[in-house]
Amino acid sequence: MTTLGVLHPGSMGAAVAAQARRSGAEVLWCPAGRSASSRERAERYGLTPVHALSEMVERADIILSLCPPAAAKDVARNVTACSYTGIYVDGNAVSPATMADISAIVQSSGATAVDGSVIGSPPSDTKSPRLYLSGPADTVPLVVRLFDGSSVQARPLPGGIGQASALKLSYSSYQKASRVLAAVAYALASDHGVEAELLDIAQGRTTSYLTETAYFPKVAARSWRWGPEMKEAAHALEEACLPSNLAEAAAAVMERWSELKDTSPDLALALDELHTGPHGDSG
Repeated sequence: MTTLGVLHPGSMGAAVAAQARRSGAEVLWCPAGRSASSRERAERYGLTPVHALSEMVERADIILSLCPPAAAKDVARNVTACSYTGIYVDGNAVSPATMADISAIVQSSGATAVDGSVIGSPPSDTKSPRLYLSGPADTVPLVVRLFDGSSVQARPLPGGIGQASALKLSYSSYQKASRVLAAVAYALASDHGVEAELLDIAQGRTTSYLTETAYFPKVAARSWRWGPEMKEAAHALEEACLPSNLAEAAAAVMERWSELKDTSPDLALALDELHTGPHGDSG
């Protein structure tokens, strides 16, 4: 039986880790320093608690890191400090260069790094996100098999470390930035009383995010995670000698929503927050 350690059981991490249990894996998590919400999710998904990270490192064959991208390197360093020698899957939204750094960190203790990226909503009976994986050819299949028969579609990519991260940020740099631009456009229209007309125009284009005004508050509440991801997307674009201004601008817009972290704001509040800076300063 494979033993998987998950760092950490957020809404995505807990749901993805729980899918590994369908293949018979035991899934460990470390409650130390985690919130009551994390504890509730871990219990709901049947994850096994350990006393400390060192215990997880000792017992886990595979460790999966799913955390805010800004914390990805520190999480890898913490695992390395415990002399981990198993398989370390970084499933965070980081640039290929950041992933290369993480790979070097975990390999310094003798562990094997796998680059991962999750695209889609947390898995459930009705949702089946894709988990793209790249890295050593003899290791990636071991991670893929962990999700056999589950709602997570594990898909290997050729090309080694950096490929899964590049795919994630290629997708998210458009998908998430476009939602931000739609919200800004709607806020401008609202200021001038023409939001109904803008919505009418957008509804003629069924693929436009401008039609999904109910999603703007969700974007605002998630921007504490999405903002750092846009900064990583900017790094990825710079590495490819492509313009990074749009991703950087999207991150700056998301900073204006920092006070709405994990809340459930209404549309009016989400739009109003765009007019002020992250600490209430005028935009």
